[in-house]
Amino acid sequence: MNGAWILLVVIAGIAVTAVASRRDLQAPLVLVTVGALVSFAPSLPRLELDPDIILGVVLPPLLYSSALRFSVPTFRQYLPSILRLGIYTVLVTAFVVAWTASAMMATLTFGAALALGAVVAPTDAVSAVAVGQRLGLPKRVIAVLTGEGLVNDATALTLFTVAISAVTGTHILADSPFLFFLYEVAGGIAVGLVLAYAVHLIRARMYDSPLETVLGLVLPFAAYLAAEEIHASGVLAVVAAGLFIGHRATEVSVSTRLQERAVWKSVDVVLETFVFAYMGLQLRFVLDEVRDSGADLRLALLGAVVILLVVMIVRPAWGLLHWGRRALVRRAGSERLGRDQLNFREHVVVSWAGMRGVVTLAAAGGVPVVIASGAAFPGREMIQISALVVAIGTLLIQGATMPWLIRRLDVTDPYERLRTEEQMTVARRISAESSDRVLTELAAHPPDGVDPEIYDRLLAKARKSLRSRQEAETVEDTAEDAGTRLAALFDDIRRASLQARRQALIDARDRGELDDEILRDVLESLDIDEAAVEERIRRRRWDDSAQR
Repeated sequence: MNGAWILLVVIAGIAVTAVASRRDLQAPLVLVTVGALVSFAPSLPRLELDPDIILGVVLPPLLYSSALRFSVPTFRQYLPSILRLGIYTVLVTAFVVAWTASAMMATLTFGAALALGAVVAPTDAVSAVAVGQRLGLPKRVIAVLTGEGLVNDATALTLFTVAISAVTGTHILADSPFLFFLYEVAGGIAVGLVLAYAVHLIRARMYDSPLETVLGLVLPFAAYLAAEEIHASGVLAVVAAGLFIGHRATEVSVSTRLQERAVWKSVDVVLETFVFAYMGLQLRFVLDEVRDSGADLRLALLGAVVILLVVMIVRPAWGLLHWGRRALVRRAGSERLGRDQLNFREHVVVSWAGMRGVVTLAAAGGVPVVIASGAAFPGREMIQISALVVAIGTLLIQGATMPWLIRRLDVTDPYERLRTEEQMTVARRISAESSDRVLTELAAHPPDGVDPEIYDRLLAKARKSLRSRQEAETVEDTAEDAGTRLAALFDDIRRASLQARRQALIDARDRGELDDEILRDVLESLDIDEAAVEERIRRRRWDDSAQR
């Protein structure tokens, strides 16, 4: 299928998403359902992309965008839970699926069944996080789900590579799966951090927001391809790069931050829309492939449904076992749970948030047709149909019931709102103190050639404008009426105060006094104010240059 059909799918998907959002429906569920129904349209050509395209073009920007928005301190805080879900749960799911599939399907060897397990093991937290944010899930639950989504793809794809190599007889970089996994992790993280640091240094010297944004757009693809070139984890390279750049986003210009936010939101919408529509559009064609291979379609579907049930059961069961073990240890008094650990209800929600997505489909498509001997890959058609049934089934069943489960369990944290309000109070106090300090310094050293009384009045007006945007607009109009010179001084005062606020807030975050999430929320408001000030200054400079 050519590019025109792909663009038509994207346009149609955006239209469906808009309708779903307007009616307060979950867009991923609607997209998958509509795509599945459309796939049975007569004479519809198949929308099929090479797995390398999905993994190398679609996946990197989605991971990178998510990592950009994810807080590094939060990632460290919930790292044990993230690693438990992103590594151990993936491995347990893969091996349970492998044992089940090899025992149930005669065409699957254990190696091929393990490849199937690796295909269906990683979750996609996009829809779960979207639902959770809309229904008010605690931030720690959102953080764990998001962090898991950044890690589990690397675990699953590494296991998938080992399993495929064992079946096909090809050679991987290290004979030991454990050493191969360590190399993939270390190599991927190293490549991502090195490239991100280089991009950060380059952007710090560019002073051109469009170029800085374009360089940021290129980074996830460069990190993925560079890591894959040395047989390391491209997924972890992208995640490491995104976390680094996101943490250093406070050091780039205001216009670049605002531009990147808008750009990456748009990229997310386009790619997520395409991915879910693509999932649904594969249904009829995968069924046709199974039928054409000579396999019994009913038995294949039955086997795929069994795999779906196993996948849906293993994650909650493993999560409840983990919770039970911790509860027993806690009762024994040998372990103290931190206040930010998930409670039982939150564990249930996280365990049920097991929807699969783009990695499952891409990995299934990456199963080779033949092995090294020239024989057909054992049970390839079963892997294909099982992957599709699991992806669509988990999205429709678990995704559709997530809102009900969240409401039923009433997964809310009354102290989280209080903590957020406390942090917002801290942020406001830091901002106010830094503004007063810099305004006092400016008052003590007025610029040459300006009447001190007029300058004092400008400072007083600036203080009022920083407390109220509406009052700020009035003050700006007054300053403009007073003359170009005074207007320029007023903008310089506002910019100095806003920059002082930003630096004070960043310093408080670095000292651990202010949460990183609160810092980002407050900086968004400051960015808008500072962008308006800088735009007026830039426009005034252009006018002055034109007059000259």
